[in-house]
Amino acid sequence: MQPDPYAPMPAAIVDVFAETPNIKTFRLRPEAPVPFRAGQFVELSVPGLGEAPFTPSSAPSVADTMEITIMRVGLVTERLHALKPGAVVGVRGPLGKPYPLEAMRGREVLVVGGGVGLAPLRALLFALFEDVTAYRKIILRYGARTPSDLVYRGALDDLWGMADAVDAMLTVDRRDDGWTGHEGVVTTILEPGRLTCDARNGVAVVCGPPIMMKFTTVKLLDLGYAPDRIYLSMEKNMSCGIGKCGHCRLGAYYACQDGPVFTFDKVQGLSRIWD
Repeated sequence: MQPDPYAPMPAAIVDVFAETPNIKTFRLRPEAPVPFRAGQFVELSVPGLGEAPFTPSSAPSVADTMEITIMRVGLVTERLHALKPGAVVGVRGPLGKPYPLEAMRGREVLVVGGGVGLAPLRALLFALFEDVTAYRKIILRYGARTPSDLVYRGALDDLWGMADAVDAMLTVDRRDDGWTGHEGVVTTILEPGRLTCDARNGVAVVCGPPIMMKFTTVKLLDLGYAPDRIYLSMEKNMSCGIGKCGHCRLGAYYACQDGPVFTFDKVQGLSRIWD
């Protein structure tokens, strides 16, 4: 992190990739490397307008550039989606706690994503791929509302060249005429016959819309995953990023400082965690 935690570092947009009608991936080149670990986030700012938190979606081992996948949902994201290569934004971070890769070594890792929630998980997958033999098995289950809402569609077929190392299955809530894969919400591909896993000895990582994370967590518990081995990305109402504004309070925790990665046992007794 920069010495002044409130001061953003200038970063040039070097590429913009349209993922879906309302999601784009921005490749940034900060003035200096911003080393992050999978699961951490940065605050991305548009000068003169404001900032918002986003989790990088690129490989943590790549230091000179950073990719961030952003859904257009509000004022800052609307302006970001209008920017072109050459524009300059601000980045501060990295912030928050990452996925604990050391705790996952030697275990099966089940990664479950929904919609744009695959973006933080993409950084995790890249980190897993760099030491793929350290994990007993890598499983990916990913869903979106429709085929046109699947992010990284062009890379999902070969999983960034690692298809042989991953047990992957995709689904959509509603198929179109060109979709030949599974139809149903993401929990339907966590059923026996569509998922073979060692829940007692494995870990699960979940990121997506709150309602998807809620029902996925219930399903994982039913499968036998222990609450302390279910990792959730709880990016609820984060604002300042350093635990000062209080917007992201989760019981005794601040999502920005104590998370955004939490195990379910840490938050399961708290009220309205899925709001």
